[in-house]
Amino acid sequence: MAAVQAQVEGHYRSDIVDGLRRRGGELTVGDVTVRLAKQFGFCYGVERAIDLAYAARKVFAGRRLFILGEIIHNPEVNRQIGEMGIVNLLAKGEEVPVESLNREDVVIVPAFGTDVTTLNGIKERGCQIVDTTCGDVMSVWKRVRQYASDEMTSIIHGKAAHEETKATASRATSGGKGHYLVVLTLGETDEVCQYIERGGDKTAFLERFEGAYSDGFDPDLHLKRVGVANQTTMLRGETEEVQRRIAAAIQRRDGGMEPSANFRFFDTICGATQERQDALNEMLSSRMDLLLVVGGYNSSNTSHLAEMGQEKLPTYFIRNAGRLESREKITHFNLHLKEEVGREGWLPAAPIIVGVTAGASCPNNLIEETIVRLFELHGHGRESVLAAALA
Repeated sequence: MAAVQAQVEGHYRSDIVDGLRRRGGELTVGDVTVRLAKQFGFCYGVERAIDLAYAARKVFAGRRLFILGEIIHNPEVNRQIGEMGIVNLLAKGEEVPVESLNREDVVIVPAFGTDVTTLNGIKERGCQIVDTTCGDVMSVWKRVRQYASDEMTSIIHGKAAHEETKATASRATSGGKGHYLVVLTLGETDEVCQYIERGGDKTAFLERFEGAYSDGFDPDLHLKRVGVANQTTMLRGETEEVQRRIAAAIQRRDGGMEPSANFRFFDTICGATQERQDALNEMLSSRMDLLLVVGGYNSSNTSHLAEMGQEKLPTYFIRNAGRLESREKITHFNLHLKEEVGREGWLPAAPIIVGVTAGASCPNNLIEETIVRLFELHGHGRESVLAAALA
């Protein structure tokens, strides 16, 4: 593992980012200041997943290696994994072709985990499994399995199509008697609360949440006793509001009695996710002209950082430094349109202060490239930036 960790560090570390950390997260060159959040980038779970994938390539050098989707939500890291000869079984978004696997194959489970049916199918084929599932994700699985054993429906705050949420949902039903319903927004939560209190048109309800509930789910039966869980990368405040609204709806339905008998919840927000959100909140309290959020566009925790920034100041969610095309134009991800868009006149005239943060799946080298590119747009080359960072 020591050799593997050195290899990973060689791919993803950054002298400039390390220097910025030692300087308290702020660097000024000329009339441009970059302010880096106190917590950003790779978390322990992501580092562990990558280390295990690299180690698997070394240990099983003569065997076929596969991975169930992306190791994490970052295109640079996933490209690197692919170049090591680890084949993504879900590259086309299809079901895992379990029948194509054999006992000599090695299958890596990514940090998000995988659903029970897929995992069992791989085990039945006799494959060697390298499980990199994050411990925080497995904590949520424990909760939803407990809900199911107590005949409570899991209401999962998350994205129904996200790998982690699908894996969690499968644990809610794996015992044969559990059910789940996934809600993403507070608007959807209010619709569920209304049904909990007053009932309604069951057919319309099921159509409204199509694709976000378990087989056989009946809102008239399965919303009587519920437990709230969550995708670990959601905004804590939003998950807490989901919990509060559902608890209040059950309490009103049950005649004002405490909802404890028919409602449960546990705090299962990922610690690293919360640390990055807290660090950004702290940075947003200081004066900045704009914010750059670096990371994969399908990264949930990174998207939430961009949402937080947009509430306070001009914020640009970018995949890498190449999106900083010029002082006049930036290409960034629009969270509302769900696509990359161009923006002219994005960079204010110097002197400026630019905030930079990144989600838990973004390596330091991509953060460095972004910082360097920002200074380059103002005539300061990498060498001068490195010298200032290490001074």
